[in-house]
Amino acid sequence: MSIDQLDVRLITLISEEAGISVVECARRLGVARATAQGRLDRLRRTGVIASEAPSIDPAALGYPLRTFCTIQIQQSVGHQRVAEGLAKIPELLELHTITGDYDMMATIVSRSTHDLQRVLDQMSNTEGVARASTRLALESHFKNRTLPLVRSTVPEEGSRRADAS
Repeated sequence: MSIDQLDVRLITLISEEAGISVVECARRLGVARATAQGRLDRLRRTGVIASEAPSIDPAALGYPLRTFCTIQIQQSVGHQRVAEGLAKIPELLELHTITGDYDMMATIVSRSTHDLQRVLDQMSNTEGVARASTRLALESHFKNRTLPLVRSTVPEEGSRRADAS
């Protein structure tokens, strides 16, 4: 999917100001409402905008600890069955099949180290989980960072003109 500078500006606007109306987007971008709506519809349809769900901060809900966990599974059980079992643990926010010495990687949140142990015990008791290794995040410098990627996809208008000369 190819995007242009107007798409980048629109994505930036709706990312930085959740809940902004299409009419306000159009006004700020200097385009017709139908143009803004058409762009949004296309970006959603093609999956560039994958969700408009609110960004929830687990720390604000009382889960200040973030832990990254690599998981070895019993190959005879398989990734899908392990993933289905682990999906029952609400503190497990992300789960990915990975390459390397471990088979899966998870992001876990917890209320305390004691609570983390409870979550890890739940994970260990999940069918197909053979071993887990954890790393506690001490500080998050940024999360869910996609706007720089979006912006780098399309050269800025001024640099395009400079390249053409």
